[in-house]
Amino acid sequence: MSGNIFGKILRLTSFGESHGKAIGGVIDGFPAGVEIDLDFVQKELDRRRPGQSKWTTARQEPDKLEVLSGIFEGKSTGTPIGFLVWNKDQRSKDYGHIKKVYRPSHADYTYQEKYGFRDYRGGGRSSARETVARVVAGAFAKMLLRMDDISVTAYVDSIGEISVGEHYTALDLNKTEESPLRCPSEKTTQKMLALLEKTAGEKDTLGGTIVCVARHVPSGLGEPVFDKLHADLGKAMLSINAVKGFEIGSGFAGTRMKGSEHNDLFQLRGGKLTTETNRSGGVQGGISNGNDIYFKVAFKPVATLMKNQPSYDADGHAVVLEGKGRHDVTVLPRAVPIVEAMTALVLADHWLLNKVSKI
Repeated sequence: MSGNIFGKILRLTSFGESHGKAIGGVIDGFPAGVEIDLDFVQKELDRRRPGQSKWTTARQEPDKLEVLSGIFEGKSTGTPIGFLVWNKDQRSKDYGHIKKVYRPSHADYTYQEKYGFRDYRGGGRSSARETVARVVAGAFAKMLLRMDDISVTAYVDSIGEISVGEHYTALDLNKTEESPLRCPSEKTTQKMLALLEKTAGEKDTLGGTIVCVARHVPSGLGEPVFDKLHADLGKAMLSINAVKGFEIGSGFAGTRMKGSEHNDLFQLRGGKLTTETNRSGGVQGGISNGNDIYFKVAFKPVATLMKNQPSYDADGHAVVLEGKGRHDVTVLPRAVPIVEAMTALVLADHWLLNKVSKI
């Protein structure tokens, strides 16, 4: 299986399966001499950890980080940073009933078709547990970006039909972590909680959207033609489990505007050229322009339901797939740190690439 390496200069190679011994990775290309805060990395992992609320899988994983290499006396050495997070609460027997059954909207059938073999225990490599490695690497990337005062913040914008309904600039994003759903609007959070309660009672699931904002990104990041900054962000987001859509800046809403309405007109502010508006989402021509980078990511409803579904097995027989196990009603709150991590990895990679290109 290829496709387990992400990045050009700052590269993450990840490995591990949902019900294997561990999830892990190797971060290559990380500069030497950077102060490393492993407590911060652990806190980022804790934000992704399962079992945080009644709406997420009851799987109890401590997700304790174990760093194997690349750090000495609290600083990066410039050598590969190897790490592990051990799996502690696997219940592989919970998946015995799908050994030969294809779950609707999962990777079971496509993995079988591509490889002629699949790990049915929680989906194996296709499980969202793989994102543990992304969050670890993203935390390291955030530490790099801090050196240039670049911040990355994401929040839950909608779950099902309930949405915040306001632009991120009208919200206090410092309140995001105060919400059990990582939504900065308390009023919207309460509506979402009521919807989740109702949906869980129906043994069903919900999707939604996450908005991500990167602030203080310098102008000049991005490598046209095929490595545009927003193209790499789009690929990063669409590589996350359950993601079905990505739009940056005005996104699809911009298609309903005229060019005279949509253009970001230039202005001088404090002796520096900037724009009056930011419908471009901080990227023009594939290169950052110094404004906030903001985009929205769409997540489909969780495919595993706690109700029975018709399906087929590997022998072509019609079967009834029994709804059981430990699963999320919605992935949105736990996906917030994953979106941030992938954003940080892309920005840090381009940040380093920009430094190299100017030597």
